[in-house]
Parts: sequence; structure tokens; C-alpha cells
Amino acid sequence: MGEKLLYQIRLAFPLLDDPDLYQYINDLGGEVLEVAGFQYFDYRFNIINSSQFNAFAAPSGLVFFYSGLIEKMDHEDELVSVLAHEIGHVVARHIAKGMEQGSKITIATTLLAIASLAIGAGALSNALFTGAMAAGQAANLHFSRQHEEEADRLAYGWMKSMHRNPVGQEEMLQEMRRINRYTMGNNVPQYLLTHPYPDERLDYVQSLIAYEKDELKDMASSDDFAFLRMKYRVLSLVKDGKKLRNYFNSKLTSTELSESDKIMLYYGLSQLDRMENNFESSRKLLQGVIEFYPGQSILLVDMGIVEMGAGNKKKALEIITKAYDMNRHDMWAAFQLARVWEMLGNLSKAERYFMEVQENMPEYSKIYFELGKLKSVKGEQGNSAYYLGKYNLYEGRLKLARHNFNIAMKSSDIDDGFKSDIKSMRALMKRLEE
Repeated sequence: MGEKLLYQIRLAFPLLDDPDLYQYINDLGGEVLEVAGFQYFDYRFNIINSSQFNAFAAPSGLVFFYSGLIEKMDHEDELVSVLAHEIGHVVARHIAKGMEQGSKITIATTLLAIASLAIGAGALSNALFTGAMAAGQAANLHFSRQHEEEADRLAYGWMKSMHRNPVGQEEMLQEMRRINRYTMGNNVPQYLLTHPYPDERLDYVQSLIAYEKDELKDMASSDDFAFLRMKYRVLSLVKDGKKLRNYFNSKLTSTELSESDKIMLYYGLSQLDRMENNFESSRKLLQGVIEFYPGQSILLVDMGIVEMGAGNKKKALEIITKAYDMNRHDMWAAFQLARVWEMLGNLSKAERYFMEVQENMPEYSKIYFELGKLKSVKGEQGNSAYYLGKYNLYEGRLKLARHNFNIAMKSSDIDDGFKSDIKSMRALMKRLEE
């Protein structure tokens, strides 16, 4: 079910799965899982490009966050609290129990119900939800008071074990309550429909914090650099430029801003300037952020991307190589290093770094598109078709993927190992279509 849902989501929405965003949210989820204990499957955390205030967990450890939810957060501890809450539903088997107790349970009807919640408002969502309701399944995806309290309690305990301040959980619930009070009728966000009772949940968490106030008083809030960088990167990718610039400038007028918060707003503006090809301004703003955070190698990657956009390929190579040498586990650096080597015409080095990203992030669809392009330039048409097939498969476009694989299998220049991989992927597509 999780496998089918992931491909449906990929087809319905673009995932914001650039290596820096994917690594950040999965590393954060991994921190929660370390204190949550043994799990029966590997979790995967994804960001969906959607303005909805929504997040949900699905069978097999899939957890999805919407960019609209992230936009409403101010601190990393708020994000951790939602991560932990969703993991709590999975660990406590709330979804599985709802499926087991429902009537006429089948994989297809449950998938319809979850897909309707994932897609949210609109005709397609309503049609899916209606079909799921007819099968008696959708109601089981709305958590009860007891389930919400248990997930909150687990999240609260895990945050303490992680030395994270549970005040972040309180702040997120306050935001949910505020949104719930100012929305009416059909405009209630999907997250508040599937995760109801924000008032009762807030009271419960506040009572825990009050009871343990002496224990929590010395617990500091976390450093928000990585969170704010992720948030503003996401917003620069999904928001209208004019509205986003107004948002940043409005925030900068606040007299209550800390110096670090102000610096990160300048980071957001630098990303917006880069997206609008205003490279001189982007470079200047980003340089100020780097001077404030001199040890953050990922900022050098961002600067290298600015230089690439400005056409300064050798300068970009120098900066991104330095970032990569500082953190060899940073796949954002490896991916951008591959891109700049490709721009410089060194396809062998570009392929080396693209392959490194592919080995570490095999579900990152864009890497297969880049490898497909590179193989085509090198004249390896069979291998190019193979990679483009994988790209379309991971994007949920099964018909196109099948077409690419057919071309690859008929090519005389395809690597032998790819043929067996295509057979496995054809079997996967058959499962997805059952």
C-alpha cells in the first residue's frame, strides 16, 4: 500500500526532494526514530509542494509534510513535534487498527481513502473520498481523542529524550487552534479534519509542561539555522516572488527579531534574488549569511549555485569543491559538483558525482534524468533510455517509463546489469497497476 501511495503522490504532486531538503527532513526524522526504538520498516519523510496546511502518515512508514504546513512554523522544535506525532500514530498502530476495524477492508479502498486525504481539496479528492466512504474506509483515517492523546504523549516523551524543548509542541498546537478558530465550514484544513481536537490536545500538553516545569526550565530551544534554511529554500521554490519578498521585508521590520533570525531572512531574500536572476544582490546577501555562519558548508554550496547561475563556472567549481571537502556526506554538494563539471564539459567527473548521489539517494528522481541526459550526450542511447525510464517511474509516469524501458531493452549498447534491473522494475509497475 505504501509503495502504491508513494507513486500516486508523485503523479499528483511534485515532491520537494532536492538532496538538501530530503536529507534535512530525513535526518530529523531519524533523530526521532533513534529514541522511539525498534521499528519494523524503514521510514521515509517527504515534502509535498502544496499550500495546504497538512501532514499525514501512511502505511509502511511514509510520512508527508506539505509546504503550507512548514510555512506556518517558526522553529525546528515545532517541526520535530509534528514529525514525532506522526511517527507516534505509526508506532501505536493507529492507522493499522483503523484498517483492521473497518468494514469491507481492502488495499484498494484504504488506498483511495488515504489518497483523498493526501490530495486535499478539489474534485479529484472529493471523488476519491466519496469512493472510500462508500467502502466504509475513510472514517477510519480520522483519529480519535484517545489516538491523538497517545500520539501527543509519545511525541512529548520523545522530544524530552532528544533534549528538545516540548514548548515547540505547545506552540504548534497553539497555531493549530488559531487556524481552527479562524476557518469555517469546508475551509477547515485537511490536517485539522484528520487530526482534530486542537483545544483538548493543547490543554493536555500544557498540563504536562506545567507539571514538569522545573525539569524543563533549563532546556534550551534548538538552533534554528538548518530549519530556517530549509523553510526559506522551500518558500523560494513554491511561493509567488512578489508576495514572498513582501513577506520577508515585513518580517524584517519586527523589533523582536534575534540577530540570527534576521540573518536567515536575508538568506531567504538571497534565494529569491537567485531565482529571479538577480545574482549580484543574491551574492551580497548570501556573503553576509556566510560570515555570520562561517562553519556551515551548505551555504558555500548555495553560493556556488549563484556563481553557476551568473556564468562563473570555475568560481562555482572552486566554492562547491570546498563545501564537498568539508562534508563528504552532503549530497547537495555532490549533486551541484556534478552539475558544474558537466557545464565545464568534463562528463566523466560529472558522472562520478551523479553516481554518488544515485547510490546514496536511489529514490531521487531527478538524478536519473541527469544521468539520462549525460548518457545521451555520450552516445549511449540504451543506457540513456534506461535512466529516463527510471526517472519517469519515480515520477509516477508508468506509461512513459514502460516506453523508455522498451527502447532500452532493444538497444545493443545497454549495460548487461541494467537488463535485470528493468525486469525488476517491470514487475514493480505490474504490482502498482494491480
